[in-house]
Amino acid sequence: MPTPAPDEARRLAASSRIPFPLSPILFLVLIFYLNFTSRVILSPLLPVLEGELGLGHGGAGSLFLVVQIGYCAGLLVSGFVSSRLTHRNTILLSTTTLGAVLLAMSRSTSAVEMRTGLVLLGIAAGLYLPSGIAAITREIRQEHWGKALAIHELAPNLGFITAPLLAEALLTRLPWRGVLAVLGLLAILAGGGFLAFGSGGAHRSEPPRFRTMGQLARDPSLLITAMLFAVAIGSGLGLYTMMPLFLVSEIGLERAVANGIAGLSRVAGLAAIFLAGTITDRLGHRRALAVFLGATGTLTLLLGLVRGQVATPVLVFLQAAAAVCFFPAGFSMVSLIFPPAHRDLAVSLVTVIGSLIGAGAVPPAIGYLAEASSFSSGLLLLGLLSLAMLPLLRYGRRPPRGLDEAPPPPRPRGR
Repeated sequence: MPTPAPDEARRLAASSRIPFPLSPILFLVLIFYLNFTSRVILSPLLPVLEGELGLGHGGAGSLFLVVQIGYCAGLLVSGFVSSRLTHRNTILLSTTTLGAVLLAMSRSTSAVEMRTGLVLLGIAAGLYLPSGIAAITREIRQEHWGKALAIHELAPNLGFITAPLLAEALLTRLPWRGVLAVLGLLAILAGGGFLAFGSGGAHRSEPPRFRTMGQLARDPSLLITAMLFAVAIGSGLGLYTMMPLFLVSEIGLERAVANGIAGLSRVAGLAAIFLAGTITDRLGHRRALAVFLGATGTLTLLLGLVRGQVATPVLVFLQAAAAVCFFPAGFSMVSLIFPPAHRDLAVSLVTVIGSLIGAGAVPPAIGYLAEASSFSSGLLLLGLLSLAMLPLLRYGRRPPRGLDEAPPPPRPRGR
């Protein structure tokens, strides 16, 4: 792996004396927020898009599949890009390309042009995450990784909450094309701000090799981690996409109320994710993951067992808060058990597998179970699957020198 340049080495030495440098994380949170929001903003825009682009409900739903395919492709090639451009430049490339694609999509006149743009949007978005995680774990001292990654994970949770509100606010003054154009301009401006004022990620990744990818794919630690991420993404994003339909069809709530509950349930996650970061730093990622998976699985089971127009919304809020707690501990686990040279590639592979299963397969699986039996049967199965993952935390490669446990308090420096 290339050694840092002298200026970078001095910067790393200086940042190691700062207990918790917040500003580098906040730039990345903004970029990640725009990255995520650009992929979910289509949801509140679909009623308008269907009529203007001549799409049916199935065609409209397929737009999200197209984005996901592009996103996974971007994740897979991100290691090749960051090995040549550095993680910092990869982040810049991701957000500026994302903005340019959104501006181009705002001029789409057909479903074909929209789908083409969505593939490119997904690829640009997929370049970000491995480099973003690598930049944070390089910039922040290890004993603060849990809190740092928890702050970073605020971005998608804010995106879930604010995307419908942002779309509605802009649609009162702009057409749907203007909504995409505004997001595109904001992404480009965020990239310019990061270039001018941001820091971190000045190192390159190890160039991915197909042999290395094959070795990682056969590594039990990566396969186990990917399974954990698949269940966590399914319990979070996968269940979120089906929640309004569940609340309307089986609980009997009005559509507006169901949508409000699904969106507002993510507010609790904003507070929970900070608590998750602290718990991860204190307990270590394996013990923290056991707590979070156990809580998520139990609450998902209760969603399938307990029905009521009061009890179910309460459980929705609690389950959503528990589900988001997984990710600070999960990314901390990946960062600890894989060496720095393979860390971004491991993040890419884990996220690809987890997204394809959790965000791609779980929602239709719940839907088919609902058609065959009930939504509750899908929730029960997902809850049982989450609890079944707990024994896997005992297997796979452990970090050297007990790093999977809570890190010891930092010793005073002699200088």
